Amino acid sequence: MKHRIVVLGAGYAGASAAGRVARRLHADDVGVTLVNAEPDFVERVRMHQVAAGQELRHRPLRDLLAGTGVTLRIARVTAVDVDRRIVTLAAPDGTVPADGVDELGYDTLVYALGSSLAEHGVPGVAEHAYDVASRPGALRLRDRLAELAPGGRVVVVGGGLTGIEAASEIAEARGDLDVALAVRGDLGDWLSPAGQRHLRAVFDRLGITVHEHADVEQVGATEVLTGAGGTIPADVTVWSAGFAVHPIAAATTLRVSATGQIVVDGTMRSVSHPDVYAVGDVALADGPLGTPLRMSCASGIPMAWQAADSIAARLTGGKLPNTPLGYVHQCISLGRQDAVIQLVTADDRAKPAAPGGRLAAGYKELICKGAAYMVAHPLPYPARRRRLTAPARTTRPSRV
Repeated sequence: MKHRIVVLGAGYAGASAAGRVARRLHADDVGVTLVNAEPDFVERVRMHQVAAGQELRHRPLRDLLAGTGVTLRIARVTAVDVDRRIVTLAAPDGTVPADGVDELGYDTLVYALGSSLAEHGVPGVAEHAYDVASRPGALRLRDRLAELAPGGRVVVVGGGLTGIEAASEIAEARGDLDVALAVRGDLGDWLSPAGQRHLRAVFDRLGITVHEHADVEQVGATEVLTGAGGTIPADVTVWSAGFAVHPIAAATTLRVSATGQIVVDGTMRSVSHPDVYAVGDVALADGPLGTPLRMSCASGIPMAWQAADSIAARLTGGKLPNTPLGYVHQCISLGRQDAVIQLVTADDRAKPAAPGGRLAAGYKELICKGAAYMVAHPLPYPARRRRLTAPARTTRPSRV
């Protein structure tokens, strides 16, 4: 009987993990199934471009997985029973799957369901705000922005990378709109002085108004209310104040953090359930100096490689990978013509250097293209597909 590896979620981390582990193990010994609610790979780091009206390359998952031996299952994950090793599925619209099979058994699980918009309990976000956390959200925002007449007021809430990129992209694409960014602290306060100067210069050039130390407490239909009693007029509010993981993991017996992330060791293996691995935003993993890796594509793909190589090593009796996961830079797009590349330490602290401008924008574009390329080529060099050791090839009888 084949060893069943099931990967949940086909974002940067999940798709990379599925393709890489399939390329490392012999198809006669393992079956790799990738479960995703959409048939296409979504470049999440480009959703602000979609919202600004740009068209992205169509990337069907079946094309990306061609030749890997990975089985793609288009379904929505509704529950995971890590004690019985069962994943419960539904059709993308929430109904019973067309084939009638609503359960999927596994021997090894890779959990990569990612994250979604975090509302933080702020009233009015669900009713009035738009987002770029998903493709449906970005398309909804694109349609709303297209309806705005010149002079329309757009307020982006959140001063992280997503908020900065969304505000600058919208301001560049729609110079006729009044775009503002509301941040809790100072604009780009985690950047080096050089990075902050470049960011402010670009925002000034694009005409973006920055509301600093603005703790948003309520979103209305035509305004944003701050904790200091201030009011920021808004015809459109874009909420980008962070991400939250899906509650499915927290509903299991997996050990999770206060944020609902699955606690993993250096091989991306659950510290409570050795047959479960977690990668991407949903995993709480330590960087080289003990600080948690941040939710990002820059974390997700290396985590996926680490998990895939660890699974392959354990199943074949090979050597476990011991690659420290850290950072080199933060690449922040500021529209299509500008960017800032903030160099950082391995634990993500800003270094003095932060080049910006047109060359930086070109570099950022290469990074985005490279991330998509690595999803399609998670093992970019020829490798022998290894056979499983006898103990690893023994699995429990399938329940489905």
